[in-house]
Amino acid sequence: MTFIDRGFRAHPLRYVLQCLLAGIAVMVVLLLVDAVAHTVLIAALGASAFVVFTMPELRISGPRHLIGGYVVGVAVGALLWLVHDLLFHRLGLSALAGHPHFTLTLFGGLAVGVAIFLMVITDTEHPPAAGVTLGLVVNPRWDLRVLLVILLAIVALCLVRFLLRPALKNLL
Repeated sequence: MTFIDRGFRAHPLRYVLQCLLAGIAVMVVLLLVDAVAHTVLIAALGASAFVVFTMPELRISGPRHLIGGYVVGVAVGALLWLVHDLLFHRLGLSALAGHPHFTLTLFGGLAVGVAIFLMVITDTEHPPAAGVTLGLVVNPRWDLRVLLVILLAIVALCLVRFLLRPALKNLL
């Protein structure tokens, strides 16, 4: 039984550099967004950086899945948050729903299910993007700037992957 991957023993520099690039990519995003207020959203970007830099040769790391998955995730999350806000805060239906966490739980689950369905039928599956969907519904402290930073960060990850594609190899 070995604890160190054989690929690492054969190519340690590749592993170190690709993981360092993932860390730098996340660090840049953290500089642009309040990471404490948007923890769930940032965590999803970290997961996407993991996918891009450890599995760059897989389809899930490609622009269709990264950008498409996040567009679906952001759109569904923002839309269902807006519907939740309209129904339970602006129209005052919260008294009918009982505990406020109950409605967020329902809308969070619904949002993830809808996002996954749309990603699957549009061939844009990207699991971390479903995390963004959930984060947008259950954390009301986001604004349009945060959505823009998320989408720009994903485009930047795609660009870095494209530019470094000849040097990046699957680590898993």
